[in-house]
Amino acid sequence: MPQTTRHVPPRRNALTMACAAGLLAAPLMAHAQTAPQPTATPSGWQFGAVVDAAYTSQALPLGLRDKGLGLGHSDLLARGTLGRQFSAEGVVSVATHEGHVEAGVEKLFVQTRTLPAGLQMRLGRFASQVGYLNEQHPHADDFVERPVLYRAFLGHHYFDDGVRLNWTAPTPFYLQLGAETFTGRRLSPEGSHAPRAGVSTLSLKFGGDLGAHQAWQAGASLLRNERAASDPHEHQEAADHLMHGSEAGHAHGAAFTGRRLELFDLAWKWAPNGNARQQQWRVVLESARLSGLPQHALEGRRHHGQSLAVVWRLRPDWEVGMRQDRLRAAFAHEDHADEAALNERSAMLVYKPSHKQSLRLQWTAQRKTQGFEVGARPLVALQYVVAFGAHGAHAF
Repeated sequence: MPQTTRHVPPRRNALTMACAAGLLAAPLMAHAQTAPQPTATPSGWQFGAVVDAAYTSQALPLGLRDKGLGLGHSDLLARGTLGRQFSAEGVVSVATHEGHVEAGVEKLFVQTRTLPAGLQMRLGRFASQVGYLNEQHPHADDFVERPVLYRAFLGHHYFDDGVRLNWTAPTPFYLQLGAETFTGRRLSPEGSHAPRAGVSTLSLKFGGDLGAHQAWQAGASLLRNERAASDPHEHQEAADHLMHGSEAGHAHGAAFTGRRLELFDLAWKWAPNGNARQQQWRVVLESARLSGLPQHALEGRRHHGQSLAVVWRLRPDWEVGMRQDRLRAAFAHEDHADEAALNERSAMLVYKPSHKQSLRLQWTAQRKTQGFEVGARPLVALQYVVAFGAHGAHAF
């Protein structure tokens, strides 16, 4: 796709600043609301920031980082309670794209705290819980870029405006069922008759412990996208817009869209006596299948993506890891389709002098590619991530 440069329009900058100001004022409003009620829970608001800077020798296919020095997923965070019944969180993300700074509101939601029977509801803008990595902030990943299947099918990190309802079962093992409804505008181009609520998801997560040293979690997710355009020209133009000119720095849309996306994930962790701080093995396997492709030239076909990552924490401040990615897809034209294939291997070494700092060196190479422009040499990246104040809890 042709690369274009797009500045953040002034009205979007105004929206970002207004939302950021609202986040900073939220603790005062929460205190004002709860002050007349002495029994109310204290607001307990927290603030934090994360800076993600990296130097990369080249850009990866479907990736978000530019060649050279730039900002990755850096953000400002505010979170806390709104009385007894609700909590809130907001995140403003900042990144560089083609030498320009892109900023936008990544999260701005209210969540219930006291619903009965293991239920919880969330309303606003937030990351979808499909897959294993999507809900996690990219700067907390083990590698510099997301796996290829996320870059191809979820626009790297899919967040949107919507509502979520989760149920956690009262079982001796972890079991959670969830449903989400989103506008879908940040995932795929708008069709001429696109519904207002264009994306819906269903997810199942379950897991448990295997003795004192091991733990596991498995998940299955289904994403229905009713906004997938039926006209190939409309789809291509909108995809170009989403890939290279979004409102927020990390909402660049999906490169490949379809009506139905199925994701499966399995994570296994080992640590001596459960003490992951000293040593740990982490293995994550993910697989995705995209069907219901809107282009006539791709009727009856499916796109596939897989990822396998293994990370070893050999001591508290050093980790080493490898990841293998695979993508099989096709690019549609008016009367035919061209095959697309990408195999990617990554190796990384990271030094963590504290739990809020990471210095990562990564090597990534593509092989047996088809339909993608790749560099003649492997990518070499050096990334530094540092957090200040509060930061999000680490997922399993």
